[in-house]
Amino acid sequence: MTQDLETPRTPKPGELTFEAPRRGKPPRHLADMTAAERREAVTALGLPAFRADQVSRHYFSRLSADAEGWTDIPAAQRADIAKVLTPTLMTPVREMTADAGTTRKTLWRLHDGALVESVLMRYTDRVTMCVSSQAGCGMNCPFCATGQAGLTRNMSTAEIVEQVVSGARQLAAGEVPGGEGRVSNVVFMGMGEPLANYNAVVGALHRLTDDAPAGLGMSARGITVSTVGLVPRIQQLAQEGLPVTLALSLHAPDDELRDTLVPVNTRWKVDEVLAAAWDYARITKRRVSIEYALIKDVNDQAWRAELLAKRLRNKLVHVNLIPLNPTPGSKWTASRPEDEREFVRRLEAGGVAVTVRDTRGREIDGACGQLAAAE
Repeated sequence: MTQDLETPRTPKPGELTFEAPRRGKPPRHLADMTAAERREAVTALGLPAFRADQVSRHYFSRLSADAEGWTDIPAAQRADIAKVLTPTLMTPVREMTADAGTTRKTLWRLHDGALVESVLMRYTDRVTMCVSSQAGCGMNCPFCATGQAGLTRNMSTAEIVEQVVSGARQLAAGEVPGGEGRVSNVVFMGMGEPLANYNAVVGALHRLTDDAPAGLGMSARGITVSTVGLVPRIQQLAQEGLPVTLALSLHAPDDELRDTLVPVNTRWKVDEVLAAAWDYARITKRRVSIEYALIKDVNDQAWRAELLAKRLRNKLVHVNLIPLNPTPGSKWTASRPEDEREFVRRLEAGGVAVTVRDTRGREIDGACGQLAAAE
């Protein structure tokens, strides 16, 4: 099925829907605009077009949020330009830290009251930002805290980018243990299904990878976009010329179980989803990451590991096993250590590269959506 997932239509009874509820539009921000659109916004104020490039450098390169510090712009013009190009998009509600301060989870309130989360994770060799692309999620995966909350709305390109810029500001200011630093990696693994908010996410990818003053100038190879398997969008992303890593949240190698764990599987089955992933790898030359949350007595059986290995053998792929971070009141919990080790052993015996994800932030409601749900 190749229906446009962002085109409004009336759902059939019991059918999954991908359209976000309509709420007030976020303020338009320079990160939502092309370079030409930024210049047009500035000239509409009666100011020289080059002021747009100056403000873009302040935002993307100098990470400056305070117009009063834009000393290369006349003081009388700063407030008007800031109002047009850098309106406030989100305000922090709560921040929690773990791992001696190197993991920092922030709950944000958007302009309309919607809540989203982002996480900064500093390692010895990199800094990764995990960002949200939707407020809530409509995919209904039963073991996911965000899925339990349902979908509130899509986020704008600028709201997505602002999460990364905010983390970059913290690093540049030396607020994260380890001294000054920079964001080297971004993973779209926070709240929401990124490919159900396709246009805004692709816009964010451009802002993250475009050189200053158009964007942050990050390497596309340091960016990962996750999906539960929206096949038409995977195919579309492969043609964008953005060699980001695709992370496929598979969670089960067989349709019978995946229909339950990942309800979108009732639309696109395992074979079809994997075929789209292999096409993505062939076109982009990027290794696909298979995300697999290990759930006790649900999907962690040895035979499922062998079936998974059979499906993935000889492909440009890596399996990322995720010990499930249980949410309050959920019947789902992480696999036993011995079952996790056996699952890894069976995959490796089948010739598949596999790692077990370093689970950070358990003591700060690490599962995505837990802070928003608590609030």
